[in-house]
Amino acid sequence: MVTLERLVDVLGGLGTRLGCAPRGREVELRGLSLHDPTESHPTSPTDVLLGIGTGSVTAAARLVRGTTAAAVVLHGPPELDERVLAAARSSGAAVLMVDPAVPWSHLAGLIHTLVLSGQGPSRDVPGDLFAVADAIAAVVGGPVTIEDLQSRVLAYSNRQEDVDAARVQTILGRRVPPDVLKALEEHGVFKHLANSDEPLLVPALTPGLLGRLIVAIRAGRELLGSVWVEVTPPVRPQAHSAMVDGARTAALHLLRARAGADLERRAEADAVLSLLDGTADAPGTLSRLGLAAGALRVVALHAHAGMNEHGAALLAFERATSGFGWSRPGRSALLGNVLYTVLPDDNPARDWLRSLLRELPADVAVHAGIGGRANPGDLPASRLEAEECLAARVAGLVETDTVDYDEHWAQVLLLRLRTAAEAGRLPTRGPVADLLRQDTEHGTDYLATLRAWLAAGGDGKAAARRLAVHPNTLRYRLRKIEQLTALRLDEADQRLALTVALAALPAQGSRKDRW
Repeated sequence: MVTLERLVDVLGGLGTRLGCAPRGREVELRGLSLHDPTESHPTSPTDVLLGIGTGSVTAAARLVRGTTAAAVVLHGPPELDERVLAAARSSGAAVLMVDPAVPWSHLAGLIHTLVLSGQGPSRDVPGDLFAVADAIAAVVGGPVTIEDLQSRVLAYSNRQEDVDAARVQTILGRRVPPDVLKALEEHGVFKHLANSDEPLLVPALTPGLLGRLIVAIRAGRELLGSVWVEVTPPVRPQAHSAMVDGARTAALHLLRARAGADLERRAEADAVLSLLDGTADAPGTLSRLGLAAGALRVVALHAHAGMNEHGAALLAFERATSGFGWSRPGRSALLGNVLYTVLPDDNPARDWLRSLLRELPADVAVHAGIGGRANPGDLPASRLEAEECLAARVAGLVETDTVDYDEHWAQVLLLRLRTAAEAGRLPTRGPVADLLRQDTEHGTDYLATLRAWLAAGGDGKAAARRLAVHPNTLRYRLRKIEQLTALRLDEADQRLALTVALAALPAQGSRKDRW
């Protein structure tokens, strides 16, 4: 149970002040509602109501007086106006005042997580952005798209007849074409969206691109996206007001969607990690995640952009978990700076990785390890294999950015041997150590000779070609190796032990111990 007292304590870190609490601080909070200035939404007596769009004392007082919510959060100064205080006494709602610099989206996510954690899914669902687009199109008189900050299409109106080529490409590709983006950037369109709430008329900038009326979608000071309407000048004054009203409504839908998605991501991540740790009831957890209890694989992914690996990992996690319901093939969790994803084996992991890369900025570099095929109870083993594949890439044993255990199990085994050697699990004395010391002190090439000879399966001519020496030179070195050590190269067990020991030998052990 979360009380008003607890909410005040948490939000206090954001400079929040409790203006009044007519029913005391022990009021129980169970839900979150967002005020929509354009339409009425019912609230519960245990809801926290975010007073979005109450830009004046009069509007705030009217909202507080008419609500049934337990608490109302408002942007404004710490001192509560007498009119709002009187309204709170009338309705019984507590009033919290938050610095206007704190984004509504931040508040929504924080309160949603705090209040609804452990209480099951929220009754709030993402609003119908397509209906918002239709409503704007009906008033403005042109086809509409609603886009996010990456110029990806979130929704579009039904009215799309006689549209220009750029809009067709935008809707079919779900994002604005690159040449159009460049023209808009050069014209200063995105700069306007970042700094102004006023609609902007954009002329036809490229062939196939007609005029657009655009407006930012904003929650407080935070830019969430934009609304685009294809228009032909002159534009009626009613169109401007319709755009502004539509953008406000779209902002509320996006905030609701984000608040719900954040909580769902956390629940998904907890379930995925419990599967990977082996602590979950695998069939039940997979069922809750919407995954069939068949063959699965684990992908471990490390993303970085310059020095900012944590930011890139967060972005990869956001992209991997975006989208509604069960349309996504995998389920993901972010642990540290590694993204883990559980995928059904019938969904190729490389295809999933390619689709994720298309959603990331061009400057983000990605290394990934793909674990072996596993049943639900063996997911911890697939996770370990994915991590080892990723480590093999980092260690330079594999050059490709995507390392698949099925293809690179040998390199993973070599990494395990090296790890065992570094931990003191393999002998540090004996023939290999003696030859390493001989090479280091006298500049000989005995270890390289052994590696080449063993790799060639004992074929002296092939080993000599690999080393670029005469076969007689190779035979001489092999005799010296047997004289300097207790090795008997004609014994199969000793050759196998040598192969393992040389594979585990750290790369920095000698200037000539690798070929």
